[in-house]
Amino acid sequence: MKTLRLYGAGLLVALLLTLTACVPSTNVPSTRGSGGGGGFPNFTLSLNPTSLTVQQGSSGITQLTVTPQGGFTGTASLSLVGAPSGVTLSPTSVNVTGFNPVILDLTVSVDSGVAPGTYNFQVKVTGGGITRTAALSLTVTASSGGGGGGGGSGVGTTWTLRNLDNYLFGVAYGNGLFVAVGNGGTILTSPGGVTWTARISGTSRWLEGVAHGNGLFVAVGKDGTILTSRDGVTWTERVSGTGNWLQGVAYGKGTFVAVGLSNTILTSSDGVSWTERIAKDNPLGGVAHGNGLFVAVGAGGTILTSRDGVSWTARASGTGNWFRGVAYGNGLFVAVGKGGTILTSRDGVSWTARASGTKSWLSSVTYGNGLFVAVGGGGAILISPDGVSWTARTSGTGNRLSGVAYGNNTFVAVGGGGAILISPDGVSWTARASGGNPLNGVAYGNGLFVVVGYRGTILTSPDGVSWTERASGTSNWLGGVAHGNGRFVAVGEDGTILTSPDGVTWTPRTSGTSNDLNGVAYGNGTFVAVGEDGIILTSP
Repeated sequence: MKTLRLYGAGLLVALLLTLTACVPSTNVPSTRGSGGGGGFPNFTLSLNPTSLTVQQGSSGITQLTVTPQGGFTGTASLSLVGAPSGVTLSPTSVNVTGFNPVILDLTVSVDSGVAPGTYNFQVKVTGGGITRTAALSLTVTASSGGGGGGGGSGVGTTWTLRNLDNYLFGVAYGNGLFVAVGNGGTILTSPGGVTWTARISGTSRWLEGVAHGNGLFVAVGKDGTILTSRDGVTWTERVSGTGNWLQGVAYGKGTFVAVGLSNTILTSSDGVSWTERIAKDNPLGGVAHGNGLFVAVGAGGTILTSRDGVSWTARASGTGNWFRGVAYGNGLFVAVGKGGTILTSRDGVSWTARASGTKSWLSSVTYGNGLFVAVGGGGAILISPDGVSWTARTSGTGNRLSGVAYGNNTFVAVGGGGAILISPDGVSWTARASGGNPLNGVAYGNGLFVVVGYRGTILTSPDGVSWTERASGTSNWLGGVAHGNGRFVAVGEDGTILTSPDGVTWTPRTSGTSNDLNGVAYGNGTFVAVGEDGIILTSP
């Protein structure tokens, strides 16, 4: 009987344990990052930095870290709570797929109309019925744009070339730390950019580029060298699969991209395993901005995209044809080029070929009044209400048309032989007289059309009908022009950059390059100029 009593007690304990396991816990969910049995699904979040200073009409970046707990997975929405009107957040969702923290760059954009001052609000993350917030402080400073006579400072005035010829070749910031790299395997770190500490890289080979993304620093250099570090202090060499000299690296869209000599391009999702990609070292001919994204196009079917103008990602175009122009309108990017090539994309990532009905080289495209207009060789003009179906129109000229823009309820197309054509609807076109020099680009802003072209030609018109020649101060040909933040910017031969607040008085700026610049665009508080050898310049 004694044995039976013990056996019965064991059954009772087992039963009680079973019943207890079936009752949901009322404790705070586990903070362990592993899945299964770690408490209810949950997550925590943090921002770094927790304060930003952003100029009107520009944007700043803070890094969001979402740490899953108790096996939490899924897509969570991102939003701002208590932010002033005109302050927006991108992206608006984050996908959590595993047990590890997810690190995401958040872009906080400030419209030009947001009053200067300091604003305290929250970043809200909601997913799986759970809502968490993190505090963010935003200081908005006044825009430095404008000013008479083309002088002053600010957007379009001070230009930075993103590769420097010095003993230190690259610098990046992440997780509260600056990391600089250079010759002889040099790696320096600094929390504020003032005091620097030398770190052991484990190599004597030159390091030419460094980037930070997804919680990881990646440095690249001579003989295909790739080093990674979580903290900027301890570094590990990785197998790149190439012996070519790597000269730069960037992170975006969840991918590191390293580039180097012999047109080498390597990609990696984690900085550890690298894959060689088809290299592109092609001239870039056009750039546009829309929906928070820059898109640059060029030779060999090159399409590059960037959120900030600094980090660029190559996209598959599906063609080897040369692109010369790109525009954004009605939620659609349209790229045009050789042999009548037209591609469209909603997001700048996936592109679809469209039938243009022409074999003429298309040089430029614009959007206005609900209509895309593309122009090109032999006076070709095509129009489309949706970017999909295109119709040829009679231009009345056999000259190559190089640029087209819309403003003041008028389309203006320009080209060889000084051709200037205007149209109120994109259908009927009328020729206007100019100085006779070939014209390459046209833009509209502040009630004025500005046309640029051969031997420094600059023409202006309030209506597209009557044109006045302006003194550019240069004999270099000008390839493109754009307007933004109260300023015209023209670019061209030998790295020429000119700026003007009114289209009349022009001031030369230092570009830092002698490469020809073929196109320029404005968006997200930044001018982006593109040109030969794939060069990209940004300002500020």
